[in-house]
Amino acid sequence: MSLLERAPDLAAANEILHRVFGYEQFRGKQAEVISAVLAGRDVLAVLPTGGGKSLCYQIPALLRPGFGLVISPLIALMSDQVNALVARGVKAAKLDSTQDLTQRGDIWDAARTGELDLLYLSPEALASPFVRDKLSRLPVNLVAIDEAHCISQWGHDFRPEYRALGQVKALFPDVPAMALTATADHVTRADICAALHLDNPVEVVAGFDRPNLSLRFVRRKGAALKEISALLQRQKGASGIIYCGSRDGTEKLARALSLEGFSATAYHAGLPANTREDRLKAFMAGKAKIMVATIAFGMGINKADVRFVVHADPPSSMEAYWQEVGRAGRDGLPASGVCFYAPGDLGWAVRRLTLRENEGAADQSVQKQKARDFFATVLGPDCRRQAVKRYFGEEAGGACGTCDNCLSRGRLTDVTEAAQMLMSALYRLNGPRGRKKLVEHVLGKSDKPDYTTRIKTYGIAKGHYDAPLLTHVLDQCEAAGVIAEELYDGKMPIVALRDSDLLKQLFKGDLKLTAKI
Repeated sequence: MSLLERAPDLAAANEILHRVFGYEQFRGKQAEVISAVLAGRDVLAVLPTGGGKSLCYQIPALLRPGFGLVISPLIALMSDQVNALVARGVKAAKLDSTQDLTQRGDIWDAARTGELDLLYLSPEALASPFVRDKLSRLPVNLVAIDEAHCISQWGHDFRPEYRALGQVKALFPDVPAMALTATADHVTRADICAALHLDNPVEVVAGFDRPNLSLRFVRRKGAALKEISALLQRQKGASGIIYCGSRDGTEKLARALSLEGFSATAYHAGLPANTREDRLKAFMAGKAKIMVATIAFGMGINKADVRFVVHADPPSSMEAYWQEVGRAGRDGLPASGVCFYAPGDLGWAVRRLTLRENEGAADQSVQKQKARDFFATVLGPDCRRQAVKRYFGEEAGGACGTCDNCLSRGRLTDVTEAAQMLMSALYRLNGPRGRKKLVEHVLGKSDKPDYTTRIKTYGIAKGHYDAPLLTHVLDQCEAAGVIAEELYDGKMPIVALRDSDLLKQLFKGDLKLTAKI
């Protein structure tokens, strides 16, 4: 018998769904998650962006005696949810750094006297011994950890403060604990469960398919402003999000777009809290059409009419990409995701993770592999929809017919030979080389004869392959892990052989590469 069949309170849950939240029926896996919580089970729920994760803890909190404790990463997100709940007659509150002692005292009193249904806290607040002591004396009926990927060192937005949430289970051993996120592969899911000490949790993983999203990856040359501007011109007046890899990048791009007449504003963690709050409100109300943001923006934002998500700089994992691009088209109508990338992006992502290791962070080898896997997808010829589903362990299903690869007229071609030529040259040159120099070597291009022109790989690809294809194949070799990017003299990117076993597989033909030509 399933949890859905055993749960005695699902009828009551349906009544609250209709009376309080105005929905006729549960969507997707919501009922399965709620049933597990009402049965007293710990739960790990991976539900897509827009899949209604918040109802999965809000409804059980209203049904069980006491109040639900929700751990959420952003003050703006907590405020949004609390305001929406209060407007529906739910007794909800949040504790955060913006409140004075009197306000906090009133909230603690409400929790103690049974006048509270839901209490929202940040992970930083829960780290306080004072807060934990207060909570331990109160009738908490469940603990929900939203954006739970943040707890995993393999997650795409890891926050050290989240790691301390492993104490939650010891603090409330007799109430169900819930971990909720939109994207997590099997490695991240296992790490979340272990870090939170979840007791034989029910894992509910919804499908990752978003058929209304059209996905495209674009190799950029220099800044992507011109191409982004052309894209926005085609969707004039539409609401969208543009992600940049740095705070400074958001400011510069927002200014440039504003000068071109677009309604764009920047959002990042370095801005004052009140500025972020004002800009978020303007975006949610449609007064600002385009939010140019770092990943500090977007978690839990309930805006259904986002028509496009653009990555001016690519994320470094499939989880991050799918969470961010999934903020488009939550209303089910057609929406697009466009991601710009350059050859140096993977090398930069790996070097950043190495720097974290050098600064004392845990081993980042899994995260580095996630970065390579993501860029292998970016550079690969397969349908984007199928690639995403395969990554998350689902059946690939049929091709979407709308992504850049599906619409390409190119012919799928085995380019393993081209990769062998490049790697043979890199091996014989006996040291790292710049991408352009390596490609020119195999094409037989040289300003003047030197020792490299006497190596047998000089000109080996001439008449067989052109420079753009060889450059693409070289990037594929990096994504496959055969080579890695280094910085010469701390500045100039060069590539070097990385994995001798993978190199042998490539030369033997066991590792094959394909491209659309």
